Amino acid sequence: MSKSTVRVLAALTVLAPAVALASPALADDSHKKHDGDHAITLHAQLDPFKVNKVTGHGTAQVRLKGDEAHVKMKVSGLLAGAPHAQHFHIAAKGVCPPESAAKVRNGKRFLNTTDGAPFYGGIGTSLTTTGDTGPGSGLAVDRFPVGSDYHYERTIKLSDEAAKSLREGTGVVVVHGIDYNNNGKYDDNLGPSDLDPKLPAEATNPALCGALKKSADGPVHGGQGGTQLAASDSPVATATAAGGAALLAAAGGAFILRRRAGRQS
Repeated sequence: MSKSTVRVLAALTVLAPAVALASPALADDSHKKHDGDHAITLHAQLDPFKVNKVTGHGTAQVRLKGDEAHVKMKVSGLLAGAPHAQHFHIAAKGVCPPESAAKVRNGKRFLNTTDGAPFYGGIGTSLTTTGDTGPGSGLAVDRFPVGSDYHYERTIKLSDEAAKSLREGTGVVVVHGIDYNNNGKYDDNLGPSDLDPKLPAEATNPALCGALKKSADGPVHGGQGGTQLAASDSPVATATAAGGAALLAAAGGAFILRRRAGRQS
């Protein structure tokens, strides 16, 4: 074997693992760079907490692109004439708490916001009708929808943490405000709120809850509701193809050198 052939084969040996390592690395970098750029649609079925004497229901849809969310909600069957705080709760298990999470207080069994926190997490976004939407507006009762039945629609900016949670499947919609004793108003029959003792517990206890789940979106749908790329469009496929071409070129060079060496011997 000639010295030239040995050098080419040595280069080929070094190149092969480098290409194998570079391909997933390039794909990972590309994924991180573009994560959040594409739009996704999330849906939630808002079910009542029966342990809180709620019979209402609702739906929520979120169109998320980057940190911008277009939110639509339809709610019915709640306490009439009263404000209903509503939020994206984030960064926990991404589920609604079971009825068993409720506790007995003052002889009455009910679920408050803190009871549900291990399941749906803290407030990530306040779904207010106007103004600020941060966690600090979580109890801005003058800026939440009012009434037993309402439609809500607003485009808002999410924090990085909230957008990340929704994309990762740990976002939950929670609507608050119950009428535990069915007297047509928020009162102190359950004591003070766990969030603000100046408010009655009925005003802040959870009424409806629904986990946000990704739905199919885009012209071509994959198993997770995303747009599938053709193999040639995939970062992994592209990097592997480029590396494969380099390997083939090196191997071809070695073959030619071997043929020349054979003719000269």
